[in-house]
Amino acid sequence: MHSGALVFVIDDDALLRTGVVRLLQSADYASEDFGSATAFLDRPPYPGPCCVIVDVKMPELNGVAFQEALIKRRREEQLIFLTGHGNIPICAQVMKAGAVDFLRKPFQSDQLLNAVERALTRSAEQRRLAAERNDARRLLELLTPREFEVMQLVIIGMLNKQIAAELGTAERTVKLHRHRVMRKLQTVSVPDLVRLVQRAEVPPPAIHSTKV
Repeated sequence: MHSGALVFVIDDDALLRTGVVRLLQSADYASEDFGSATAFLDRPPYPGPCCVIVDVKMPELNGVAFQEALIKRRREEQLIFLTGHGNIPICAQVMKAGAVDFLRKPFQSDQLLNAVERALTRSAEQRRLAAERNDARRLLELLTPREFEVMQLVIIGMLNKQIAAELGTAERTVKLHRHRVMRKLQTVSVPDLVRLVQRAEVPPPAIHSTKV
């Protein structure tokens, strides 16, 4: 079980929705249910681990269009699709787009609960990585533009004299910037620096020359 986790159920079939909510309650999952995908999208995003159990075929906004809307809004809820029809192309489409599972009705209780647990595990990991990324980016924001340039060249293995040639500055100036980078980013070695930049998902620098 995941602390603070929430499972959302979206289905225009009130009877099925109630049944799924009761199943979730029996397994001690907190849940909220909605009669439409549009109603769910009107709700503010949940900040903790969560997943959405959603029917494929619904009026207004169907399950596939709902997934596309989440992706367009850069939302990261983990999705479990339910369908009354075995549609292989749709299954392949939603799974390729990141869905956790695609279950055909009637499904077994254990099938759904196992899918929910996988979805919440993925959601919790996703949020952990996002928190690490944001923390790393906040540290990088402490750097001046020149310090950031030096940092990018350090992590690809360039020596101080190579960095100086690349940036058109003195080697002693590079050493000073490098010292400030390590202090501001609270790192003690180049491998530490590389790991922090990887967590921040910073793209590699464009190298203009390789002069030494």
